[in-house]
Amino acid sequence: MADIDIPESLIELERKAWAEQQAGVLTVATAATVQQAYTDHAVAAGLSRYEVERTVKRLVRHPDPDDA
Repeated sequence: MADIDIPESLIELERKAWAEQQAGVLTVATAATVQQAYTDHAVAAGLSRYEVERTVKRLVRHPDPDDA
């Protein structure tokens, strides 16, 4: 799906945040950690933070059946 190289660690952070959000227990600390990880990866890779976040959320929240 992605033309953007997303590290598994970033996907795992988003999975944790998504699970917390679904359970109604998302903390500011978890959300801030994920946002910082998006920013750090985007800067290191020369990408838009928005595009990194959008890609990761799409992978986690709406995975392609082919990616499973």
